[in-house]
Order: sequence, then structure tokens, then C-alpha cells
Amino acid sequence: MTSPALPNRATCDETCLWLSGQTGTPWNLARLLENGLTPYVWLEYSDEYANLFAEGITAYAAPVVFIEDTQRLAAGSDDVLIRFTRDSDRLAIQLEPPGMRMPLHALRFFQRDVAKLADELLHPKPVEPAPVAPPMESKNGIGKEQVLRVFGGIVKMDLDKALAGGQGIFGDDGARVRKNSRAGKNSHLWNPVTLAFGLHDVHRVPMSHLKKAFATQPLLREWQDAWLESLALLGE
Repeated sequence: MTSPALPNRATCDETCLWLSGQTGTPWNLARLLENGLTPYVWLEYSDEYANLFAEGITAYAAPVVFIEDTQRLAAGSDDVLIRFTRDSDRLAIQLEPPGMRMPLHALRFFQRDVAKLADELLHPKPVEPAPVAPPMESKNGIGKEQVLRVFGGIVKMDLDKALAGGQGIFGDDGARVRKNSRAGKNSHLWNPVTLAFGLHDVHRVPMSHLKKAFATQPLLREWQDAWLESLALLGE
């Protein structure tokens, strides 16, 4: 099935006919809106809506962007109601109630938007799987190898030796949470937030280095909220 050339500012009927020819499936206004196309109306200058026009502008395409206005169209309205749009400078503006009404045949769709939609439908891009963060040892802590991976490069101390010690680096259990039941007898889990503050307070690791670690290390992604909350409480 072929379709005629699409005008730059196409009517709803022209847009549906063209897309039907491209895709081989029927189209209507509701489907256009469902697929994210923005409808426009061509506005000529009038004193009533002078605030929509910048100096020297006498006409422009005003988008129908308010979700309740587009939902009204999709539901089968027999006219266009515009209560929120953009002016000729593309600044958002709310119209005085009850808004502007125009006939349904005043709707227009830009050729570039319609062509882009057709291309996306006919040549869908493969969906790339979301990157999977390395699994955490526990919701309570991370293992020794993970600690060394994220903090080992920013400390001057022998972090490996410190973690293997009898205490949690900072006295008592410190940042150490509990034994890791899935690893060897000398393996423990560590709370990275507590560990980071201890590294800063006791071992003078710069806070900027620790902030960068939490912002960039995938292993610490699930700890970012706790880290940021602790920073806020401490005024950092």
C-alpha cells in the first residue's frame, strides 16, 4: 500500500492516510496521540490572544500539550480545547478560562514528527538489556573483595590488612556488620557508609574521594540513599 506525499503541516486525515500507507495498519486521531505525536493549531494574530505573539510575529503553530486537552481529543471530542500551550517564543503559558476552542479540522501534525514515528515503527531499535550491577553480599554489607575494589585505591593505609584484623578498623565492630556465612571463616561483611565515614574521620581520606566513589561505583549504587542521608545529617 502506498501513500501520497505528506505536507509539512498535515491535517489529521492526511497524517492517518500517510501512516496507513507506510505501516499497512489503520490510524485515527486517538492512535496518533497514543504514539506520542503532538498536535498543533495554526494561530493568526488576534487582540484576544495578543499575549501569545512576540513582537513582529503574526502567526505560528501552537502545540496542544495539556494532557487533559489531548485526552479529550483521544476520547472523541468534536472540537479542540486548548487551556495550556506555548507562545511564539516557545514559553509555556496558561490561557484564561475557559481556554481557546477551535474546530477539529484545525489540528495539524508536523511532517518531521510523523516521519520519525513511521521510521521508529518500521525500524525498531533492539532493546538493550539494562546493565546488571554486581550482586551485593548482603543488604547489610559488602564483602572484603568489594571493599578493596571500591576503597582500596583511595586510601594510603594497608586496607587489606586492616580488614583482616580482629576489629572493624575503628574499634569494637566498627564498620564490620557480621560474618559472611557464604565465605571463609575469616570473611566478614562491611557497611560501606560506616566504613567511608571512618576512613574520613580516622584515616583522613578526603571526603571528595569518598563522594566520588559513591557516585561512580556500581557496587555502591544501592547504598547511595543512605550515604546522601548521612551526609545531609552531618552537614557535609
